[in-house]
Amino acid sequence: MFAPGHLGELTRIIPFEMVDEVLAQTGAVQRRIRLVPARVTVYLLLAAALFAGLGYRQVFDRLCAGLADLAPVRPSGSALRQARQRLGPAPMKALFDLVRGPAATIAAAGRWRGLRVVAVDGTLLSVPDCPANLAVFARQRLGNGISGYPQLRLAMLVACGTRSVIGAVFGPATTGELEYVRRLAADLRAGMLLLGDRNFAAADLLNRLAASGADLLVRCKSGRKLPPVARCRDGSFLARLGGLTVRVIDAEISIATSRGTRTGHYRLLTTLTDPASHPAAELVRLYHERWEVETAYAELKSTILGGRVLRARTPQGIEQEVWALLTAYQVLRTAMTDATDSVPGTDPDRAGFTTALAAARDQLVLAAGITADTVIDLVGVIGRHVLGQLLPARRVRTKDRIVKRAISKYNARGPAIDRTTYKATININMLTDSP
Repeated sequence: MFAPGHLGELTRIIPFEMVDEVLAQTGAVQRRIRLVPARVTVYLLLAAALFAGLGYRQVFDRLCAGLADLAPVRPSGSALRQARQRLGPAPMKALFDLVRGPAATIAAAGRWRGLRVVAVDGTLLSVPDCPANLAVFARQRLGNGISGYPQLRLAMLVACGTRSVIGAVFGPATTGELEYVRRLAADLRAGMLLLGDRNFAAADLLNRLAASGADLLVRCKSGRKLPPVARCRDGSFLARLGGLTVRVIDAEISIATSRGTRTGHYRLLTTLTDPASHPAAELVRLYHERWEVETAYAELKSTILGGRVLRARTPQGIEQEVWALLTAYQVLRTAMTDATDSVPGTDPDRAGFTTALAAARDQLVLAAGITADTVIDLVGVIGRHVLGQLLPARRVRTKDRIVKRAISKYNARGPAIDRTTYKATININMLTDSP
């Protein structure tokens, strides 16, 4: 009965003992051995996150595919549903709490001048349109009408470089993004540098985040009134936001290609007030790393989910499913970081998430690498696939952020998108005539 309880090679990152301890701590251990024990249900939910396009019975078949004579009787869809309901969301949240955090790495990626660079942002996920979900997750009013599905708002704190998840909160989309980010302040630590977009430049939120001991680098509106209280030699100046002293950096960023030059005005706020130890030009360049959290969302929503709506038709099931999705994402990121760490000088950015996901699925179907040999291999089959198909070094971003495939073909934007790659030169001009 316990044989289908595995995650292929990823079981080494989430071993049986870890799952059993979580079940014991949350009081979710079965009172009698059923066709689908609690441990198997946990791995079923994690496997379902890797195979988002399949039903639970099909996922269970893949867990059994490589087990030969060990495969149990195939449970009905009703039995799998009852097993998930018995388990509840608490064990999945506890499991995520065990694996979350910045991936351990010897690479310099993700650090700047001794600070761990992290980014925060929010996104929306669609949940099934049914009465139980609508009671908690309302439809959102969008620019072109009301969303077809109820929406869930997810906010994550992500380590730049490895894109591993340090913290995550979610709930109804009717609760604003700023409130969810306030809750993530508990996951910030001294020694971190938090990057955020201009939606998070509210004075009370910045004071709340800074109280954690972490430093901040957040964009704000260029025309925001911030009276200087002191001037810095590099052209930046100090200002007060409530009880917080911030350094205001104004810069013009120009990008030149063979198609011409575009220039934009950026204003950044930071709690790193010493221009000698934290130069303004370096901070302006570093701010681009904020896109790491956007890439993490793309991997969750486009690569894993494939743009699909979540499965569960109850709010409790949705909570269980999202914790399983975040846990599966985190263990994939851990496997990828272990792989790139094995080759000194390899940037974690070059690890392909699609490659890792495909290899993890294959190893799960084969039921391969579930237990470690006498010689520990941190790279494994998944890691060797990642290292064998490293992505090229990141190119300079030259395109505006636009919708390439619109929600409706009748509201399509950018029908003549230029997909040519251009050699680009970026110039940052620090502005010194700020108010």
